[in-house]
Amino acid sequence: MANKKAKVDPNICIGCGTCVSLCPKSFTMGDDGKSHVTDPDGHSEQEIQGAIDACPVHAISWEESNPTSV
Repeated sequence: MANKKAKVDPNICIGCGTCVSLCPKSFTMGDDGKSHVTDPDGHSEQEIQGAIDACPVHAISWEESNPTSV
């Protein structure tokens, strides 16, 4: 999972908590009532994909991370 991480679009998130219930180590509800990624490595890629697929408003997606090259 080093090449991608989950991200939540706060403009789309409705705060339903589905992702938090499926992956509580990776997502949490913020004070703003929206979901936030707290630990991108808290669950397996497959488990996080399940949360992405279960999001009723498609607010969660994968973000490609750019590895630092020297």
